Amino acid sequence: MELVIVSASQRSPSQSAKVARYIAEQPSTFTQVSHIELNQYQLPFWDGEASTKVANGSQWPLIAQQIKRADALVLITPEWGGMASPLMKNFLLMADSQDTAHKPALLVAVVSGVSGAYPIAELRMNALKNNKLVATPDHLIIRNVEEVLNKQEPSSERDLHLRERIDYSLHMLAQYSTALETVRFNHQNKPYPKQQEYSYGM
Repeated sequence: MELVIVSASQRSPSQSAKVARYIAEQPSTFTQVSHIELNQYQLPFWDGEASTKVANGSQWPLIAQQIKRADALVLITPEWGGMASPLMKNFLLMADSQDTAHKPALLVAVVSGVSGAYPIAELRMNALKNNKLVATPDHLIIRNVEEVLNKQEPSSERDLHLRERIDYSLHMLAQYSTALETVRFNHQNKPYPKQQEYSYGM
């Protein structure tokens, strides 16, 4: 199985990328792991038109190829002003459901302080509808991120517990990927049933 980790900080270097590198280095069921650091790509601000994704030297096709091959994703966003990063939201708007539908996604928020819940709530509420990614019930909030995941060995009890939770979350992500494999196959190879049309309003 292939895992793609997407980190969406607009800064470089960033703590989000640090967390992504740590996750990528952990032993797991996934046989191949790749990291997409969005600020390293030339991407357009999407305006809703499919042609925008490939216009003016956009590197979106390189990203699309990776997420199309993926069996699961890890989405890492810093918390900026209580929100997920603009890069992450732009990425999720551009993601085509033909490439992402019914693939499990582990949501990760990174914050320098003790907050971090708002980006997770935002992504669960309004970021996964059209791309049809399936957020796993578990998520990660990496609080006081400068203090953890810095060395090969944990530096504190909190660092140790965080690493154990990351291992568990990756294990469950692989389980969800396997469970959804049939759904992805049917989505790609069988036509949708005709949907009944409803009339709303008076």
